[in-house]
Amino acid sequence: MASRNRFLRLFTHEGARARRSTPEEELRRSLMNCLLWEDQFYEDGVSIAERMAKLVLAVAPETAAALAVEAREVMNLRHAPLLIVREMARYPSHRGLVAETLARIIQRPDEMAELLAIYWADVLGPMQQRKRQPVSAQIKKGLAKALTKFDAYQLAKYDRDGPVRIRDVLFLVHAKPKDEAQEKIWKELVEGTLAAPDTWEVSLSSGKDKRETFERLIADKKLGGLALLRNLRLMQNAGVPRDTIASAIAAMRTDRILPFRFIAAARHAPDLEPELESAMLKSLKEQARLKGATRLLIDVSGSMDAALSAQSEMTRLEAACGLAILAREVCEKVEIFTFSNEVKKVPPRRGFALRDAIVGSQPHQGTYLGKAVSAIDQKGVRLIVFTDEQSHDAVPKPVGRATMINVASYQHGVGHGDWQRVNGFSEAIIAWIAASEETLH
Repeated sequence: MASRNRFLRLFTHEGARARRSTPEEELRRSLMNCLLWEDQFYEDGVSIAERMAKLVLAVAPETAAALAVEAREVMNLRHAPLLIVREMARYPSHRGLVAETLARIIQRPDEMAELLAIYWADVLGPMQQRKRQPVSAQIKKGLAKALTKFDAYQLAKYDRDGPVRIRDVLFLVHAKPKDEAQEKIWKELVEGTLAAPDTWEVSLSSGKDKRETFERLIADKKLGGLALLRNLRLMQNAGVPRDTIASAIAAMRTDRILPFRFIAAARHAPDLEPELESAMLKSLKEQARLKGATRLLIDVSGSMDAALSAQSEMTRLEAACGLAILAREVCEKVEIFTFSNEVKKVPPRRGFALRDAIVGSQPHQGTYLGKAVSAIDQKGVRLIVFTDEQSHDAVPKPVGRATMINVASYQHGVGHGDWQRVNGFSEAIIAWIAASEETLH
């Protein structure tokens, strides 16, 4: 989440001043920003958490509950909907919907512990000042109902060390098991005797033959999409047949996997590019659409060849290409340009062909972002720029609605003004732009 978001001015698609948002619209916009930075909720999201906390009381209880459910089930957020429910629990007017909403939005066992961490956290103050308050009856009721949703495998998989553990939730809420089998599972959870889950991490660390392990995990459908992509090279080195890997890629769930993951996988397993490209394009079918005309402007200067971060093997340019592949699929009308010393138009190819066209469009030299914006910015056309913003020249104000995505920085921020700025890389950026425009209209 962003720590320096400001919603002081709003603009229409053409750049004109828009009307002031209602509390419901402001709460929705705050939630949409969580699409970008939710993993850094406490460290970097204090101001937006404060805004969300205030807006919950400003909207009807049913509206707050519906937005929490939408955030979890449609936007796939984890922390932000928990914060909404925690704030609802503060107010008598909203409290009656807390238990039902909480039980619905908790979809993983560790989210119960996370809810308590949020409940006992002062989002407006430092972590060191957190105090454990008595938990409200509605929160306990919702947690108790959520507990009954999970089986032994799920509980074992997400029973991790931390200030609050799943067994702490069980002690706190005094939930009643559905049957004797669940009662036995909960007893093992409390005693720490739950069997280790059959995950790929556990299986591979057991010392068993890697080829046999991978083939079993694939056959039993116990290797998720991201785990499959991350382990392609290891599978090939272990001697897993290509046909087996290709079939697994074709059958994998792709609904929450976006292009940059496939680009990284293809770097390690280039002979599987055809299968990876098919899966990548399939993953984009349900993405939010961007209506109207869009121009993508992609930085291919020398600095974009640097690593995305100290912990990442992916380069800034690969991240930008992943976002461009996504935008190419979801934009109603799209033109694609690259810039370095010059501005070059790229054919609107799809998939890895678009990546190759972008990378090979021109020499990777200087960063003349201002010249590039002046050359292609056009009224009535949405402009999306992917860059590290190390520009050699001044960047002009856009003539219409424009978003500057800085894929190099991890100093999070989304600003609204002449440029809608996004600092930091996230797979949710395009969805955020689409949802942001929908709210403004």
